[in-house]
Amino acid sequence: MEEWYHYVLLIATGFAVGFINTVAGGGSLLSLPVLIFLGLPSSVANGTNRVAIVIQTAIGTAGFKSKGVSTAPFNIYLGISALLGAIIGAQIAVDIKGETFNRILAIIMIVVVLIILFKPKMKLVEMEERLTGKYLWIGIIAFFFFGIYGGFINAGLGFIIILFLHYVNRMTLVRSNATKVAVVFIYTLSALAVFVWNDKVNWTIGLILAIGNGTGAWIASRVSVNKGDGFIKTFIVVMVVALSIKLWFFQA
Repeated sequence: MEEWYHYVLLIATGFAVGFINTVAGGGSLLSLPVLIFLGLPSSVANGTNRVAIVIQTAIGTAGFKSKGVSTAPFNIYLGISALLGAIIGAQIAVDIKGETFNRILAIIMIVVVLIILFKPKMKLVEMEERLTGKYLWIGIIAFFFFGIYGGFINAGLGFIIILFLHYVNRMTLVRSNATKVAVVFIYTLSALAVFVWNDKVNWTIGLILAIGNGTGAWIASRVSVNKGDGFIKTFIVVMVVALSIKLWFFQA
């Protein structure tokens, strides 16, 4: 942070990341390289990014709720499960580099976009939400493993969460998005705690980045509710393609 434009770069990056993460996912694939560019070691960049994510998701959740979109207590159950997994993932991230995971994630992203583009249409009666019973337990188990990856690096997980909630729990994309943002807020708290415990957080940079993240998240939460599922679907497809290309050909 030796130059004035570093502050501008952080806030502008944060705004883009907050918007992208709230509408779809994958924003950390933009913020992490910027943090490393500013001189942070990769593990510290990973931890510092969580400061902005916590603030971003807290504001995003408030934004959705202000528009009348909330899935509590379902999102809390999933969040607690993911929180436990995130402790494991963050501890792994402190010591282990995930160099080959980028290409694996790129393949996953391509699968995601294929599912979005070629998914069978659901009849209206089939879209009744399934948030209790065995579907709740399936979600709790799945989100424990989502939490492990979220604690490890988090980048790109939003796409998977949205699709899981949409197809398994039959939520609309808007409600899936609202649930995702709340769950990420909950599990990122534990991941951040692990990074803080291991002295892997630069608070000054993290809080400056968070100014942009929070602003982008607030705007995105309200835009996505107003625009509806069609806007979110288009945005997800564009971001998945762009991030898959970045992951495969341009390794950080």
